[in-house]
Parts: sequence; C-alpha cells; structure tokens
Amino acid sequence: MKLIAPVVLAALVVVGAAFAGLGGSPPRGGFASYEVVALPSLGGTSSVGYSVNDRGWVAGRSNLPGNRVRHATLWRDGRLTDLGTLGGPERNSAVLWPVKNVRGIVSGITQTDEPDPLGERWSCGFFFPTATGTGYRCVGFRWERGVMTALPTLGGTHGFATGTNNRGQTVGWAENTVFDPTCEPPQKLQFRAVLWGPRKSGMRELPPLPGDSVSAATALNDRGQVVGISGICDQAVGRLSAIHNVLWEHGEPIEIGDLGGVAWNTPMAINQRGAVVGFANASAEDGTAFNPRAFLWTTQRGIVPLGTLPDDATSQALGINEREQVVGQSCDAEDNCRAALWQGGARTDLNALLADDAGLILTTANDIDDRGRITGQAFDPAAGRFVAFLATPERG
Repeated sequence: MKLIAPVVLAALVVVGAAFAGLGGSPPRGGFASYEVVALPSLGGTSSVGYSVNDRGWVAGRSNLPGNRVRHATLWRDGRLTDLGTLGGPERNSAVLWPVKNVRGIVSGITQTDEPDPLGERWSCGFFFPTATGTGYRCVGFRWERGVMTALPTLGGTHGFATGTNNRGQTVGWAENTVFDPTCEPPQKLQFRAVLWGPRKSGMRELPPLPGDSVSAATALNDRGQVVGISGICDQAVGRLSAIHNVLWEHGEPIEIGDLGGVAWNTPMAINQRGAVVGFANASAEDGTAFNPRAFLWTTQRGIVPLGTLPDDATSQALGINEREQVVGQSCDAEDNCRAALWQGGARTDLNALLADDAGLILTTANDIDDRGRITGQAFDPAAGRFVAFLATPERG
C-alpha cells in the first residue's frame, strides 16, 4: 500500500543513494535531454519533491536543521514556503503524493499537538523521523492561500491525505472506531479510503473489496476516478493492507489485477485518461517481503509490467502525465537506486539524460507534469546531502 510507497521509497533510496553511480543505460531514441536544478531546503540535509503540477509548482517535504523534524514544503515561482503544521514547529508534516491541481491547493499529512490516545504508529509514522514520528495525532490536511486546514476522520484518531484534483476533491484514508483484529500492533483501529470535498462538509467513505476490511485511496483525476488499495489492517502501511489494486468508479471498488504477488499491490498515480501506474510484488513466493516491480494499467491493456533498468532487481512507477511518460525508481539488489523514465516502450536512467557537469545523482523520480518536468530526490556529492530537484526537458 503506497501508504508506504514513499515510505519504503524514502527508506530504500536514502540508504542506497549515496553509493549509486551514474552508470545507467545510455539515452535511447526519443528521450529529451534534461537540465536539473537542486531546490533549496529548510536547513536540514534531506529534502524530496513528490509532486509537480502544470504550473511548475513542486511540493514535498524538507528537514529542518538537526534533521529531527520535517515540514511540508512548497517550491513555486522561485520561492520556498514552509507550509508548517497543525501543531507547533517541532511537529512533522509532509506532502507525499502527486497533487496535480493547478488551483493552488496542496494536500498532505501533519501532526497536531494532541497526544495519540492509543499509541499507534499509524501510516504517518513511517514517513517522519523516528525520534519524532509518533506520539501525536496525525491527520490529512489541505493548504490553500497560506492556511492549513485539518481534514476530518471517520471517527478514529488519525487520517492521511494524498492528492487533490481541480474539482477540489481530496483523497486519502482515515481511521474509524472499529478495533480491527487484522491489525498488527501497535496499529489498532480500522481505516477506510476517503474522498473529501468538493464542499467543505463533503466526505465520502470508499469501501474495500468484498472480504477485505480496509481500504486507502492514493490518487485521483478530474473525472473523479480514484485509485488505491484494499486488504487487511496489518501495519497500516503497504504490505497486506495492499492485497489488491483498486479503482473506484462512482464510489464502487473494481479490482484491476496484479503481477502475481499477494502484497504491496499499490497504485501511485492516475492521469486524466485513466491510465494508472504503481508497483506490485511480482510473485506469490515473495510473500510479504518488499520486492516491487513497476506497472502500468489501462482499460485497453490491463496491467503491464514496466521492468527495471539493466542489472536492477526492483522498480516502482510513481508518476505519469498525459503523454503517458512514466517516472519512478529502479534499484539493484543492494538497494542502490536510480531515477527512471519510461516512455514509448523504452526505459532509461534519468541520470543519462543530464549534462556531465550536472553535479547531482538522481535517486528517484516521483512525479512528471505535462511539459515533461520531473521532480524527486537527488544526492549532492559536493554538499553531502539529499536534495529535492526539478528537471526540465531541454528544447533543441
């Protein structure tokens, strides 16, 4: 469940990226060259861009000095904005999924100052620094015109928001009041996918597939199509919470297939045409181990594996645009990871499309807009830190 994707994504990438070289596949025909810039940080040594919309706004998260806390961050028109939290400055927040609207709405997760009464780790805890990631209520938020607003839960403690479309609808998941026996401690409460909006009071639960107890929504488009996962409560992030890839049409869940695995089936993004990308375990023999392969799903072709870069073992597809360019990550058996780009049936290491003096090693690509601009995370060897980046295709 990509509740975890960026979670595992961040964990695997950060561990391996410092050791990853530029040596990937050479550029193939049809790929543009890219100019890349490192985006400024909030003072820590790790930042990530998770979203880029068609206005070129990048959203993600950046660590504060000392790296014990990270905040949701917006990079727009040359400005860096700390979106803050719904608690004090010592609490955490983040934007972790593509937020594709161009209305200026940003959605993500934030801690509050309210203690967690049940002592859960919740989905948020996997994305925040270990020392400060738990102990407080965490909810989904919408940020607009400088104001961060909490999104309601289904009666439980915690929530989680991912994307917002141009209709003002936001998706994610939230706890209800059911103590679910399929939860793995410290998780206790059941959770369900939620569609908030477009009215401020609007909130709709999106059910799991029959036989499953939980669901979570990871992305949506302007047509109101929503994708996400269905499974059991488990640890509230990925794994067996993501037994099934799901598309909700008019609020009804439809299973869209898998690559053969029984866990980690996780759609990450959907474009306006309804094409879905994500990652999934490729074999039932993997069990609950994280062994993902990138996939593309369309109504015409069904679910299709996208493969890895040469000599790599795993991959994740994390973003897609209207030209069906797909970005993500490809990692070797030691979790050394490279930003990957798939288009027209070909795939390449995004680093191979940069100038020799780019000065950055791109470890993951999380989103791509309709102009081909890409954001993600890179390692800056000169500074010894991980940075958010924006890569722009060169016209020539």
